[in-house]
Amino acid sequence: MRNGKDKLIYRPPGGSKWLTRGLLMLLALLMLIPVVVTFLYSFFSPEEIKAFMQTRGSYDDTQWMDVKLSPMMFSLTQYYEILIRDTSILHMFVNSALYTVAILLGQAAVIPLMAYGLSRFKFRGRDAIFFGIIMLMLLPFQVTMVPNVLTLRAIGLLNTVWAVILPMWFAPFYIFLIRQFMLGLPNELLEAAQVDGAGTFRCYAHIVLPVCRPIIGAAVALSFADCWNLVEQPMTYLSQRMELQPLSVMFNQLASSSSGIEFAGASIYILPALFIYLYFLKDILAGVQLTELK
Repeated sequence: MRNGKDKLIYRPPGGSKWLTRGLLMLLALLMLIPVVVTFLYSFFSPEEIKAFMQTRGSYDDTQWMDVKLSPMMFSLTQYYEILIRDTSILHMFVNSALYTVAILLGQAAVIPLMAYGLSRFKFRGRDAIFFGIIMLMLLPFQVTMVPNVLTLRAIGLLNTVWAVILPMWFAPFYIFLIRQFMLGLPNELLEAAQVDGAGTFRCYAHIVLPVCRPIIGAAVALSFADCWNLVEQPMTYLSQRMELQPLSVMFNQLASSSSGIEFAGASIYILPALFIYLYFLKDILAGVQLTELK
């Protein structure tokens, strides 16, 4: 059909739209099943969880596995064990929170400023720096692990909390992401501010950052997931300091032999990431599209 300006507009059939929505809802429900089951099992008693977990690997391949959808008795014992009686898991949870907050604060100070410099200024070596960022973004952690360990050992930070925090401040993917968004900012915005007497940092703080809020919000949410799920970095840089390990590293040990509290631990571990995702949902949807500003 045509609109008032004689432009062709494609409208999918109504049945196709509802079919697409139905498929997406079905996929969403399938993805939510493990999360729902985890929270449900966190209200089972530890004894019931131990008995249920001991049945792993003893099922007949020709039969469906029994799934318990309700506890014999509603219980908060798992949460009591974690939060009050045995605080080792809570201690690792606090470690994860401290690492995440410290990394995000450092990234907030470093990454947008680096992206602003790489996108708005021309100087000798700018393209070489950006090429290095691209290369670091493409290389897996296993390739850069040995140089990082040697560097951290040379400056005396190995087996300290800064060995995990400092390298994450310069995450190349988020520098690239925000820099690409800033390239689409119209020059007229900054030129008008400079005519009014605004300097470089004032333009950055009062114009660039507010306009880039969607992509920065998306970067915060994605970076939170990276920081919250750190495994290889703590295992490598904190190999001699087990008391500094985050919960993400110790979670496999928690689930390998059932202690009856693993589902409550998983529920506590999931909640922060879930809240962050819901809070930044609009920014994620708007930011990752890298919409051009006109």
